[in-house]
Amino acid sequence: MSTETQTPNRLYFAVWRWHFYAGLYVIPFLLMLAVTGLIMLWVSSVTELNGERAHVTPGAAPLPPSALQAAAEAAVPGGKATQYIAPMGADRVAALAVAVGEDTTGVTLNPYTAEVVETFPWRAGWYDFASDIHGTLLIGDLGDWLIEAAASLGLLLIVTGLYLHWPRNGATWRQALSVGGKGRGFWKSLHGAVGLWASLVLVVFLISGLSWAGLWGAKFVQAWNTFPAEKWDSVPLSDATHASMNHGAEKEVPWTLEQTPLPESGSLAGVTAISGPVNIDTVAAFAGTLGFDRRFQLNLPGDEKGVWTISHDSMSNDGPDPSADRTIHIDQYTGNVLADVRYADYSPYAKMMAWGIAFHEGDLGVWNLALNTAFCLSIIVLSVSGLVMWLKRRPSAARLGAPPRPADIPYAKGALLITLALSLAFPMLGLTLLAVIVLDLVILSAVPPLKRLVS
Repeated sequence: MSTETQTPNRLYFAVWRWHFYAGLYVIPFLLMLAVTGLIMLWVSSVTELNGERAHVTPGAAPLPPSALQAAAEAAVPGGKATQYIAPMGADRVAALAVAVGEDTTGVTLNPYTAEVVETFPWRAGWYDFASDIHGTLLIGDLGDWLIEAAASLGLLLIVTGLYLHWPRNGATWRQALSVGGKGRGFWKSLHGAVGLWASLVLVVFLISGLSWAGLWGAKFVQAWNTFPAEKWDSVPLSDATHASMNHGAEKEVPWTLEQTPLPESGSLAGVTAISGPVNIDTVAAFAGTLGFDRRFQLNLPGDEKGVWTISHDSMSNDGPDPSADRTIHIDQYTGNVLADVRYADYSPYAKMMAWGIAFHEGDLGVWNLALNTAFCLSIIVLSVSGLVMWLKRRPSAARLGAPPRPADIPYAKGALLITLALSLAFPMLGLTLLAVIVLDLVILSAVPPLKRLVS
């Protein structure tokens, strides 16, 4: 047989081996992400995160937010309001977060009567539980790193999977995108076809998720695309960042602002916005003049240096349009606007993230909910079909059944360049690839019992 005939076959088996090893690690994480993603998608769509979808009968005129604040604080003995969420519509409740020490209680009220509709642990429902698993596996930074490694290897799975299922030897795209056959052939066609259909959307989900991860996200792309506080001329800055306004694992602050320092109250900086007393009523009234589509959120000053923060962003379900995102900070003493950050001020990557996060969360409409549901289900099918193929292929329960490693692995320049580019772009992928190389070439090949295990 000629070298030209042998080389593609050796390259195919080499790619298949990489795909197999990456899949063993990634599949449990993909299943977890798909299941928790479905839970979050439908909890946020058909129920409510902060009780804000409860209906009330509209009255003549809503009460001032200060009356709602007083009623909410009275419902939580010793509590102090930290956040106000304006009603989603004229027939919906208002919501406040009321803190007592480290605990926060959510209170929803009829905005026309200040009657308490419901009290509940703030950001502690099924959505937030699923979100914590989705982001950290409930084990903090370690979970975040493990998920980041899986998401990085997921990109390798996509590249190698596309190569493996790419039509060749007379096969057509119609055959590659359809399901047929029997036994293992059926599962292989199902795995390949679903993988081809889902790969583009999976790239969007992995990149948007990785952009919030602890290493590639926080240390690289988010740091490079963080909104520069220097744009706020002569505004004193706090040691706290915008991320301090998040609650637990839930991301409520726009991605580009998380690492940006918060401004401080107590100077003469800023542009006049509120004349006279500066309180929840006057700040909310000012927010009402800004033309937000649907609701806005208002964070109250936390201490003598804190600021009033008005925010409206699609990732918090305030409105349907990411390009309408806006975050405004107001000095609690002067009523001056210290900072006003709009979508137009975001970097190009931050703008893509604003849309990517909204798409990721299914916030762009019914079509987005349907697409994300189908996508999560396809990832479950993709993972399960991969597991079935492996179980059907391996010779026995005592063998791993890895694809054979060619004695002379061909390192095509294109494959090397793609691998190098992915590793440089995603450091966690480079580290995991290095670990797999050491495992495959050094440990598994040198230890006879392990060599027999993978054969």
